[in-house]
Amino acid sequence: MSKSRFVFDKFAKVLEQGLVSYKDLSDEVINVLKSKRDEIIFRMKLASKEEIEILNKRIAILEKKIEQTKKVKKSRSSKKAKK
Repeated sequence: MSKSRFVFDKFAKVLEQGLVSYKDLSDEVINVLKSKRDEIIFRMKLASKEEIEILNKRIAILEKKIEQTKKVKKSRSSKKAKK
């Protein structure tokens, strides 16, 4: 209930300030929603885009190393000693 009250209060404030044109109203709604989104993300303690990109690069490097070690193991196990 308090969250919907927050949104209604923001709309009331917009109307009080005289921002009645559609563009101004839509910009204000978008700003309110972005601020709420940022607040939720901050509370969830999510990683930033840069951190995610760095982690993806690290994962890619590790996957390459795993593939290389698998290839080395296959080449070693395929060689059998002659009697």
